[in-house]
Amino acid sequence: MVRAKLWFRCAAMHDPVTPMITRSALVGWEAKKRKVDLTIERSFNGEELVKRMKGWVTTDPKKVIDVVKKYGKLKVLDDRELVIEAEKEDDMISLNRELADVFGGEVDVEIVKR
Repeated sequence: MVRAKLWFRCAAMHDPVTPMITRSALVGWEAKKRKVDLTIERSFNGEELVKRMKGWVTTDPKKVIDVVKKYGKLKVLDDRELVIEAEKEDDMISLNRELADVFGGEVDVEIVKR
């Protein structure tokens, strides 16, 4: 198993950025006829987190997800850090090559050494 960070270009500053979860989402309900004191706290999964980058980065996150899914899986580690997991390092190299071809250097991956 090989892991890599996914880097986008920030739409405002053009710096490489990767999304991080700083606080879990808190979901609750509003009832029409009574008060509901129930909430669920949960983190996003990898795809949900990437989709939240829309408008903040220079590419369409959904298109990035489509390319990534050919080579690996988006995951959130420790309810915080976005990574791509793939079977082989060659998959990450191929992914990086396709990301460069499709997005012209606006998205890339960086293999994480353990």
